[in-house]
Amino acid sequence: MTIWFYEGLMDIQLEMKKIGQNAKAASEELACASADQKQKALENAAEIIWEKRQDILVENHSDLKLAKEKNLSSAMIDRLLLDEIRIKSIVDGLRSIAAQNDPIGAVLAEWEQPSGLNIQRVRTPLGVIGVIYESRPNVTADAGALCLKAGNSVILRCGSESFHSSGAIHKCLVDGLVSVGLPATAIQLVPSRDRAIVGEMLTMTDFIDVIVPRGGKSLVGRVQSEARVPVFAHLEGICHIYIDKDADIEKTRSVIMNAKTRRTGICGAVECLLIDDEFFRKNGAIFIDDLISAGVEVRGDETLQSINGVIAANDQDWGKEYLDMIISAKIVNGIGDAINHLRVFSSNHTDCIMTENEAAASEFFKKVDSAIVMLNASTQFADGGEFGMGAEIGIATGKMHARGPVGVEQLTSFKYLVTGEGSIRK
Repeated sequence: MTIWFYEGLMDIQLEMKKIGQNAKAASEELACASADQKQKALENAAEIIWEKRQDILVENHSDLKLAKEKNLSSAMIDRLLLDEIRIKSIVDGLRSIAAQNDPIGAVLAEWEQPSGLNIQRVRTPLGVIGVIYESRPNVTADAGALCLKAGNSVILRCGSESFHSSGAIHKCLVDGLVSVGLPATAIQLVPSRDRAIVGEMLTMTDFIDVIVPRGGKSLVGRVQSEARVPVFAHLEGICHIYIDKDADIEKTRSVIMNAKTRRTGICGAVECLLIDDEFFRKNGAIFIDDLISAGVEVRGDETLQSINGVIAANDQDWGKEYLDMIISAKIVNGIGDAINHLRVFSSNHTDCIMTENEAAASEFFKKVDSAIVMLNASTQFADGGEFGMGAEIGIATGKMHARGPVGVEQLTSFKYLVTGEGSIRK
């Protein structure tokens, strides 16, 4: 099988082996790189991105043109779109990551054994990280920067939709690396749209230590089913808001509108409302009217269909990630019923309760097993930057090693440093 790379027609396996070898060699160098080097590389990359913003916008225009020709949804195009404001956000994100404390070498724990051994648990890089992502070109900068800060090299495989934009951003990151004497191969972008690359990355156990997929259900499902490399899974963002009987009406209206309409195409957008029956009988659901007035299509259960403008939900609407101006809504019989619904239909990404009742909030926090559980706050806060992490490579919905926003610390491991005085075991 052959594929077009910038160098010409080459065999996928051979080319990816070369990329893997380069990444492995770079990771060994990065593990010993100074904190100042990594920080300066990211600061310089941020400056270069801002200097080259017009070039990046030209490449983004090419991606947008192709996306429109493919009739991608407005939400997908919004994910893809760059403008000066979003480029400034990328730049700010890089600077924020650069300014974080360097995690590598940090002593996580230290103790003495009766044998005389001194034992330290010390934070180390993971090694080589493979990131497979769709649409959003900003992920190129976020993923590259986070991996570098944590002392890892990274192989980036962007989606075909953001191919040109990601390439332009990647060049700036490489220039930042080179400016401080770090290897250009510390951050590599696979120069191909071919989907076969994904399959190859999933089997590169000799070179890749962890795979991070960031995209839709089909991508993540494929990665989870085919990967021979450990995976930090970022599944769908099927986010819920439960409106408890003791919810504040005005808080609820504001949070729901923001959670749905601020940006519909992100994984933290709310996709389903669960409304307590007692709350509904007492207060109605003015937030449903708010959503409809804002242009949101509300798909409700039989009770909510009595509200003008609500259309009938079907079985497929529960547990569906719309990433669009659509939301499902259902009446539930108290907090227990809401939690049971979440156990069936939540993707364990982000779920929220709206209530002024401390006992209800406590029960929700204890029983809802999502990576992020919220009280009286928009689900759109499910983001590394909003958690003080500067950025995140994704929202991990699994339970191994990393969960929730995957930032710099989550991209590390640890080792034990054991010191003796000629110590021998009896």
